[in-house]
Amino acid sequence: MNFRAIALPIGRLLILISLLMILPAVADAFAANPDWRVFLVSGLVLGTAGVLTTMAFRGERPPIHFREAILFVNAAWFAFSLAGAVPFYFSGLGISFTDAFFETVSGLTTTGSTVLTGLDRFPPGILLWRGLLQWIGGIGVIALGIWLLPGLRVGGSQLFALESSEKTSKPYGQIAPFVYRLLLLYGTLTFSCLLLYRLCGMSFFNAVIHAMTTVSTGGFSTSDQSFGQFPGIAVYWVATVFMLLSSVPFLYLIRSLERRQFDRDAQIGFLFFFVTAASLGVFYFERFIVHDTPLHMFTLAVFNVVSVITTTGYAANDYLQFGPAVIAIFFVLTFFGGCSGSTAGGFKMFRVAILLSYIRSLLRRFVRPHRVAEPRYQGHAVSGNVLEGILVFAVLYTGTFAAFSVIYMMLELDLETALSASITALANVGPGVGNIIGPSGTFQSLPDVAKWFLAVEMIIGRLEIIAAFLLLTPDFWLD
Repeated sequence: MNFRAIALPIGRLLILISLLMILPAVADAFAANPDWRVFLVSGLVLGTAGVLTTMAFRGERPPIHFREAILFVNAAWFAFSLAGAVPFYFSGLGISFTDAFFETVSGLTTTGSTVLTGLDRFPPGILLWRGLLQWIGGIGVIALGIWLLPGLRVGGSQLFALESSEKTSKPYGQIAPFVYRLLLLYGTLTFSCLLLYRLCGMSFFNAVIHAMTTVSTGGFSTSDQSFGQFPGIAVYWVATVFMLLSSVPFLYLIRSLERRQFDRDAQIGFLFFFVTAASLGVFYFERFIVHDTPLHMFTLAVFNVVSVITTTGYAANDYLQFGPAVIAIFFVLTFFGGCSGSTAGGFKMFRVAILLSYIRSLLRRFVRPHRVAEPRYQGHAVSGNVLEGILVFAVLYTGTFAAFSVIYMMLELDLETALSASITALANVGPGVGNIIGPSGTFQSLPDVAKWFLAVEMIIGRLEIIAAFLLLTPDFWLD
């Protein structure tokens, strides 16, 4: 194991996070908030540590092989989370390091769960830092899903490998052309979302924060009311459109824009099918509880459904008050997630499409044992490696959800909260169901031990599970 190949980029990562702290420091300085010193000193200390680490391991660029890459992404998420928690801990919030770490992990993994209340009165630096963490985490998730995870064969990350026109398992062959296109698209979506939010009446500061947390499908807001603070319905439809765009494969968007042609994609079709079905279901039950115009009720139903299925986590109202049927719908939606290669978390629609095709082929063979029926995706046969990876991922996904649920129940959380907390962390959704961690609650009242387990589970979910569990296998550490 070449640890130098891991330490060097970690040092550069610390330099990056120290530079990012300049922005909230400036915001607090203009607002005459003393926390600007916290961000400035934190940035100087972390930047110095990053420079020293980089200098200590400088020299000829070491090669990064598969094992080093896996260890690096695990170390990077934890290192960035620890570093990002520093300003939270030393700021005027007066929170424990456990809460600071939980909030940072939730931001970087674009989960959106929070332990903070009174956001309306927070200084701009803290609110901006939360938004920046999610925005950086969102683009990191895309790069992780397209460049590293294909080697794990967990399914979904090999979407482009199923296309007959592709000669390589990585887009564009080299990383530089793709990174340029990715940054351009990510920045364009963020700026467009910001501009439309401004046209809908948001202040410039609110528009900046919510544009970053919408495109990253993170869900952090500037108010305890989340999107409930904004009047009118136009802002909800803008958020809905950009949440959906950000949960579509970014590689698909890049290629479609370059070719000026939007081809059919099965997983996108599945996403819109579930959004439509769930929205109509929520709207049906909502109209018996809420006395409002049909358009406003339908808007809130679509917004809340899209927010959950894309794992963004915004809330327009407490949709859990609509009855047990609606609670069941939203609980099920937390398992699905968006598309592979997007900022969204969850099980991912690509895997859902492949599993449904696999089940269909099995049922056909049961009826006619000698019939050749193989799982297919958009007309292409799914290879055994991809199918095997998806099945393994499904088992680990279910097992991880169940194991952490048991842990939370052992920590004396009730069954509803334990199950909801586990899946919302693993799928990186944000709010759960129930009175404690639902859309109108926070994770503040949970035991500190539970918050550490939730933070670990959020990172495991963002690493697509297998990348994290590989570290637990003895073979990984053997040369």
